[in-house]
Amino acid sequence: MKKRSINGLYAFTEWITKFAYVNLLWIGLSFLGLVVFGFFPATVAMFTVLRKWTMGESDIPVFRTFWDAYKKEFLKSNLIGVIFLLLTGIIYIDLSYMKIGQSNLLQLTHIPLYLIIIAIIMTVLYIFPVYVHYEVKFIQLFKNAFLIMLVNPISNLVMLLGVAAAIFVMKVLPGLLFFFGGSISAAIIMSSCYLAFQRIEKKQKEA
Repeated sequence: MKKRSINGLYAFTEWITKFAYVNLLWIGLSFLGLVVFGFFPATVAMFTVLRKWTMGESDIPVFRTFWDAYKKEFLKSNLIGVIFLLLTGIIYIDLSYMKIGQSNLLQLTHIPLYLIIIAIIMTVLYIFPVYVHYEVKFIQLFKNAFLIMLVNPISNLVMLLGVAAAIFVMKVLPGLLFFFGGSISAAIIMSSCYLAFQRIEKKQKEA
């Protein structure tokens, strides 16, 4: 029993170290690309590592896997960044419109606008997991992310609750943010999306 407890504690501390390491790589390589050009390839690289862990490949060389994905996906991931900026602009415009339009007639348009904003945010959360899990063309990436999000409400809920819980913990213990802010949140998103991917693949096999 004691040996099992020691082994469990060792495994736990090992995973804590791994997540901290990935988070530091994410921050470091984001700065390597001057943040503007480094954030998206570093995020893709982080999700690449987390996807392999989620699929049970726990012994991969973390730095080499991270660095290879960072270099390989540098240009394409920055194209995704441009789309993200456009989507952020759409959300900003919608929120500004809702802030200005306070009349009863204009308030009727708030509900569909809120639904659009929620759909955009949820689609964005699926983008990186879909990107690293499936080999799809650039245009299909956003379409697939939206469709997978649309048919997996349970995964969406698990993802949102998990990320909200992580944010709450790091708000209470802000020291954790530097070491785990990105990697833990991304792991929650990747795990939730992977469950959705498995359900879809199971249905496709049954069909």
